Amino acid sequence: QLRRLVGVPQSDDNVDDAGLLLAFAYPDRIALRRGGGGLQYRMANGRGAFFPQPEALATNDVLAVAELDGDKREARIFLAAPLALVEIEEHFAEHIAVVEAVTWDSREQLVAARRQRRLAELVLKDEALTKPPREAVAAAMIAGVREMGLDCLPWTPASAALRARLGFLRRVEGVEWPDLSDAALLDGLEQWLAPWFDGISRRAHLSRLDMAAVVEALLSWELKKRLDAEAPTHVTVPSGSRIPIDYSAEAPVLAVRLQEMFGLAQTPLVAGGRVMLTLHLLSPARRPVQVTQDLASFWANTYKQVKADLKGQYPKHYWPDDPMQAEPTARAKPRGR
Repeated sequence: QLRRLVGVPQSDDNVDDAGLLLAFAYPDRIALRRGGGGLQYRMANGRGAFFPQPEALATNDVLAVAELDGDKREARIFLAAPLALVEIEEHFAEHIAVVEAVTWDSREQLVAARRQRRLAELVLKDEALTKPPREAVAAAMIAGVREMGLDCLPWTPASAALRARLGFLRRVEGVEWPDLSDAALLDGLEQWLAPWFDGISRRAHLSRLDMAAVVEALLSWELKKRLDAEAPTHVTVPSGSRIPIDYSAEAPVLAVRLQEMFGLAQTPLVAGGRVMLTLHLLSPARRPVQVTQDLASFWANTYKQVKADLKGQYPKHYWPDDPMQAEPTARAKPRGR
């Protein structure tokens, strides 16, 4: 039709070259079919294109699109011609780039490492990258941890308790102690977590991490030395029991059975004597009966009423009249009584 319109004689030219001609005219509209063998295509300019219903052209994996309905992100194809990948490789070679991409795959929750031959936004060939650079894998894992949140890391009770102790010391003593808040840890993943990512390339691998060792690595030798002295994990109470301290609250908490504290007037201190523990004094059933930071005042003013209440509930336990002179015990009664 075009030949007749412009008065050019007929020839043996192959009309199959129409796709290549359109590709030269509109290289940004070279289009590859999206996966699944459907009617959807992706063009070199990054936009989508589609056929509204099945037709012969839609059987081609590669097209050069001549006409679309406007500037939409997903535009209907009105006019196109078939094109072959070998034609793209031959005639657009100088515009084809080889890209190695190491990224976090949110759906599979792993690092995807691919080598791609790309024409603008089109992926002409995609294959696995067998030995991606370690730094690139670590960077992709960091992106994954940021996306999933710190809860994806294998925090054990011990590592969570260590983090809480350090958080307490930072609040009390200042910035010489590392900031282990959620915001600070997420912001600094590249510095404190990435060095531990050797051989880790998917979420399931994170279970290999020793989070206590990871956190301890943030401390200087001197801070490690001060840690146990200023934020001990346990306190030895008058009964001889070693009771763990909970640093997860704003003020550290010692939850201990009341009878184990008989004879002690001074509330235990931490942080070099600057901070009193909050005592949760427990019944024999380990339910809190008093919360205080002033143990001496409790013995003098409140114990009598607490004793009256608990003696009726737990008559087999030891309830002395004078708690300051009584023998502390972790049993129902001291030995020999």
